[in-house]
Amino acid sequence: MPPLYLVVMVNPLRTFWQRISDGIEVQKIWMHFHREARASYAIYRKEVDSRLPEGHSRWVRFLEVSRILFWAMVLKLSPGRRVLLLLSLLVLAVPLFTFRYQGLTFWGGTGLLILLALELADRVIMKRDLEIAREIQNWLMPATPPAVPGADIAFESRAANTVAGDYYDVLFRAPDSARASTEPERLLFIVADVAGKSVPAALLMATLQASLRTLAALPISLLELIESLNQYVCAQNISGCRYSTAFVAELEPGDGRLTYVNAGHNWPVLRRADRRLERLETGGLPLGIMSSAQYQCGATNLAAGDVLLIFSDGLIEAEDDNQQEFGEPAMLAVMDDACGKSAADVLAQLLRSVDSFVGPAHQHDDITCMVVRISARH
Repeated sequence: MPPLYLVVMVNPLRTFWQRISDGIEVQKIWMHFHREARASYAIYRKEVDSRLPEGHSRWVRFLEVSRILFWAMVLKLSPGRRVLLLLSLLVLAVPLFTFRYQGLTFWGGTGLLILLALELADRVIMKRDLEIAREIQNWLMPATPPAVPGADIAFESRAANTVAGDYYDVLFRAPDSARASTEPERLLFIVADVAGKSVPAALLMATLQASLRTLAALPISLLELIESLNQYVCAQNISGCRYSTAFVAELEPGDGRLTYVNAGHNWPVLRRADRRLERLETGGLPLGIMSSAQYQCGATNLAAGDVLLIFSDGLIEAEDDNQQEFGEPAMLAVMDDACGKSAADVLAQLLRSVDSFVGPAHQHDDITCMVVRISARH
């Protein structure tokens, strides 16, 4: 049995480490740090690469990179905090270079701690606001798929940051005015990818969701819905860079007929029961580029055993540590093995395959997938 004084020392240290590490293993902590460091370096690398001169020695390049990185970080602070940082570094440098006034080290370190506390306070406030935004965003999209006779649906969305620019939805809508009122409701589903990431993309995603829901309640055709949605997104795209790709489709419950419009989105994969693969590409330009854009409707029939995968580009462009992409061949290999599996199983296998490929690498784009499997003839 260990001496009492060791127990008294070890227990508080263990509690302290558990609190600091959240109980995460050291190897995983290092993996998280490595991932965050790569993501942070990517932010500053753009500024360094764009300003780094050519043809200098390694030492000169090192000094130039250090200077660029220093100013890139300093200029991201507020003016008051820049002054505090520079004063703290100056106070720390005096005893380092003169070997005198060692008491100044305390004040320099205190200044850096104050600066860290101020930055952490900003981060906490921003994180709280982003968490609220994420809760609202999750509320805008369905948590569970609706019950559809003869169809099995599964979906999942993973944000690269706290909030995402991807959007998915599944809802029923009444027949349009050109159809008999006795026809059953049609199933409308959409997967969209707003250009960009994080807060700007999430804001446009919210307006896209509101406008789609409003238009879906009107007695109009799918083509009219897409054209109206495009005009709305164009009206919101003041800067000219906030467009959105989208795949929107309607499933007829009676006969399995699928009508769709692909607005510049990744081509969904339709895996037939006999293992044939088809791509759904008919449509037009992404939403928000040109208000007068013309769109076309594609159509196909779904039969028992057919599996449809709709995805955003974050899936096939997921990268490992060597910046190699997951790619369409790997995705199609999963779909080729989808025979007899439920929509949830196909989705789980696809995401496991991506996770295994990516490993500890940082997720750089939102990933959204929707799987629709026809379980019986309509």
